[in-house]
Amino acid sequence: MSQPLQGKVALVTGAGKNIGRAIALGLARDGAAVLVNGRTDKAAVDAVAAEIEAAGGRAAAAMGDVADPAVAPRLAEQAAQGFGGVDILVSNAGLRRQTSFLDMSFAEWRDILSVALDGAFLLGKAFVPQMVAKGRGGAFVAISGVSTHVGTLNRCHVSASKSGLEGLMRALAVELAPHRITCNALAPGAIDTQRAASAGPPPANRTNRPIPLQRFGTVDEIAAMVRLLVGPQGTFITGQTIHVNGGEFLT
Repeated sequence: MSQPLQGKVALVTGAGKNIGRAIALGLARDGAAVLVNGRTDKAAVDAVAAEIEAAGGRAAAAMGDVADPAVAPRLAEQAAQGFGGVDILVSNAGLRRQTSFLDMSFAEWRDILSVALDGAFLLGKAFVPQMVAKGRGGAFVAISGVSTHVGTLNRCHVSASKSGLEGLMRALAVELAPHRITCNALAPGAIDTQRAASAGPPPANRTNRPIPLQRFGTVDEIAAMVRLLVGPQGTFITGQTIHVNGGEFLT
């Protein structure tokens, strides 16, 4: 099939740039209608939606901070009214900051966990009922990261949030299996992206760690794995953390 996701609807969070943008465009190329979510950069989100529509797809901007408990229900209502509800949920939004544990405030700790982990919980609560109501299964993918598996300087809050995401997906994989909803985490390694100023430079122990394939990955390589997990060839994969890291971390 040239468009295996024809008739499906996806929400991708943090989709204004980098990995999220590539995922949204990839799902649209496969035929899915896409709600493109971002927190503050509406111009970037609108540009992704416009790019999808210019290529003949269906898309809509869906702005909002997923850490805000009021946002996910609003996005779910937008999905229901505009597209009939979602079949695919990609929780990609996250914050990357670097602060040593001894200098980290509880407020910063909560900021990081609220977007990646609380956000995924709130999105699931709002959107999984739509998948259940449709009665044709679905897919929930959370974007984790290699740093939680190898340990990274000054990012204990990021590592904790991503570890929680992976645990959430394993538990939901069992709980939602009767509804034929697959739940997986995808852990990218070093990916060639535009780093926000708040993320700072790559941590020293990260840049000194060898990658057997001797290169950074691309956003399209991450998007390709998401497309596999949410497509017809991924329906027997659930409860897994899929590593896409060029051999940087070997399970």
